Formats: sequence, C-alpha cells, structure tokens
Amino acid sequence: MNDIDAWVWWLVGAAALGIPLVVTAMPEFGMFAVGAVAAAVVAGLGFGIVIQVLTFVTVSVALIAVVRPIAARHGDQRPRLATGVDALKGKQAVVLERVDGSGGRIKLAGEIWSARALDTGRAYEVGQEVDVVDIEGATAIVI
Repeated sequence: MNDIDAWVWWLVGAAALGIPLVVTAMPEFGMFAVGAVAAAVVAGLGFGIVIQVLTFVTVSVALIAVVRPIAARHGDQRPRLATGVDALKGKQAVVLERVDGSGGRIKLAGEIWSARALDTGRAYEVGQEVDVVDIEGATAIVI
C-alpha cells in the first residue's frame, strides 16, 4: 500500500466520485471528482498532502460556487419550442359553429375543437376568425 503514489489515490477517489455522479445524476459529485483530479495533478508535481487537500477543496468549492448557479438558472428556463397544447395558444382558428360563453366549435390547426368564448357575453359567428388564448382540457378558450 505504501508503494502507491498519492496521485494514484486521488485518481481512485475521482473515479469513486464519478460512480455516484452517474448513478444519482447529481452534478456535485462530478465537481468533487474534478477537484480530486486537480489534487492528483498537484500530487504528481510533488507537492505535499496539505497543498493537495487545499487544491481539492478549493477547486471543488469553486466549481460548486460558479457552475451550480449557472446550471440552476438554465434548468429554470422554459423550453423555447412549445409543444402539445402550448403550441396552440396564440394561434388563429375559424368558427365552425357559433361560439359563446357556453360553447361552440372551431377549426384549429386542421382539427375540430370545442371552444368557449373568454368573454361570456361575447359571441363569434360561423366563418369568423378567433384567437386561442388558452386550452382547458379539450376546449379552446377564444377571443
């Protein structure tokens, strides 16, 4: 055991930290693994254990402090490509059956949808173009 250099132990530690990174998908383990690789480089250059540990801690903490907020910010962003019913919001449709506060039918994106007017006092007649503002279940809310 004493014949193995310190840099090898740091690389073993980096590999060991890579396993939970893959299993749990927690990026913090990857940041600790990078810190262990940096400590292995310092150990390979001949620095002592104190410098190795300080390098591990410094690199790991720096990565967590810098990368984690950036990753969280990107994770909170909504996808730019709207899909499903979200893609239908804001589209125009043509009234097939009179649409008022209690219901009606429209043609939206090539399909026939049940629809309801957002303003319950307003009615839209056959052939009129309306804008879809929301989708509630299988009903389009139009103005």
